Amino acid sequence: MPLFKSRRFHYNRRKHSKASPATGLATAMHDELTRLVGTVPENANRKGFDTEMQSFLSLFTRYLAEKVSNEELNWDKIKSPTENQIVSYDDLGVSIDPESLQKLAVLKVNGGLGTSMGMTGAKSALEVKNAMTFLDLTVQQIEHLNVTHNLDVPLILMTSFNTHEDTLRIIKKYADQKLRITTFNQSRYPRIMKDSLFPCPKTADEEKSAWYPPGHGDLYDALLHSGVLDQLLADGKEYLFVSNSDNLGAVVDQRILGHMIHTNAEFLMEVTDKTKADVKGGTLINYGGSMRLLEIAQVPSKHVDEFKSVRKFKIFNTNNLWINLKALKRVMDKGGMDLDIIINPKVTEKGEAVIQLETAAGAAIKHFKNAYGINVPRSRFLPVKNCSDLLLIKSDIYAIENAELVISPERMFATTPVIQLGDHFKKIQEFQKRFKKIPTILDLDHLTVTGDVYFGRDVTLRGTVVVIANEGQRIDIPDGCILENRKSPKVRNPNSRCSSPPGLLMGNLNMIEL
Repeated sequence: MPLFKSRRFHYNRRKHSKASPATGLATAMHDELTRLVGTVPENANRKGFDTEMQSFLSLFTRYLAEKVSNEELNWDKIKSPTENQIVSYDDLGVSIDPESLQKLAVLKVNGGLGTSMGMTGAKSALEVKNAMTFLDLTVQQIEHLNVTHNLDVPLILMTSFNTHEDTLRIIKKYADQKLRITTFNQSRYPRIMKDSLFPCPKTADEEKSAWYPPGHGDLYDALLHSGVLDQLLADGKEYLFVSNSDNLGAVVDQRILGHMIHTNAEFLMEVTDKTKADVKGGTLINYGGSMRLLEIAQVPSKHVDEFKSVRKFKIFNTNNLWINLKALKRVMDKGGMDLDIIINPKVTEKGEAVIQLETAAGAAIKHFKNAYGINVPRSRFLPVKNCSDLLLIKSDIYAIENAELVISPERMFATTPVIQLGDHFKKIQEFQKRFKKIPTILDLDHLTVTGDVYFGRDVTLRGTVVVIANEGQRIDIPDGCILENRKSPKVRNPNSRCSSPPGLLMGNLNMIEL
């Protein structure tokens, strides 16, 4: 008999006496999930799948209850964090005794595929700098830390069912590194049909498109159910640094760890100042006197513009989190966390409307004592979400020191240029095809490229460069071309052509009519 049938249904019928349809939907979901558990062979991991479905039912039940109550966020109760709820990085003390690092473990959220960039495998396997991948850089960073201070700081990778096998294959090449690597899989939840609110999959082994990883908020349940949390504590680890695998600025910071230890903080969230590029990022708020993470999906539509403004919400969450593991164990042993639900609507390849119920890891801040934000420099938030970000990282703007990215000393300004590549550069395959070699951009302020444009070798971009290929046109930027504001280019290769097509905003290029 499936273990799932022994679970009592946690839905308060008396409290929601007017919500019999929701109660019926929850009961129906319970029955469907029980049937799904029954499709797992006895000799397979039925118990683990059953545990996942129990967690999913709990999330779904909360979703229905919230839908019935129809309670919206009370916008009037939302205030900016107080001074003691956000600590400036500049006010932190000096680095800690390296011995304290022995109590640290590093976790990378490694479940993403990079589908928005046209990738199909683990995003962390993408080469981003000097033929090194995200994972290569992370491994080298922690190995350098271990070798320098004679430590045993382990690397933990939380994968999803989309990336797990790929990750296991990739990490084999690190077998000789001075570093312990542990992988564990986050949960796999069934997508929900929007109209019927029934699960999409009919069997536990149905194709991947019927399932989804429920966001990085699943971190805490996955740590507990996988046994990784207990193992870390048994190994003497007390602190966990969590970040996304594609954030190249998220490296171990001894000042932050030292501050955490000195102040007995249980949970720290790194935030940084918001710019126009970050208007959709989640932010820390003071809600009725307590710290909360507010995501854009939770904001009532009439307040979205206010949420995006930097006047009231000046910071955003980098998803770099520091967690006291003993405190996490205490919270999980007391029944876990009811993290705020984020409803993510999707359309399947078959054109079916579905929803995914997700949670954010940062939302856990409200469950911990002495939890607050650290306003860190922008350099600690360096994600690669699209090919515009990738061009910046691959360029000579950044150098590598001890596997960490730093702005090149040859760059005159501490800020990085703004890069906006059009749809022709959206997918990684197109990006690679359109750059014979990454241009030199040390003196670049702003780059906009739109349309069918190709870059030759040894191209230099300076100041503000805007390249627009109209429909039916193709622009080839010749080898050795220097584009600098509105000035005529200097051609290092005498055989290359840099003609100036009429109507082009900035830059002097070779244009081909198609």
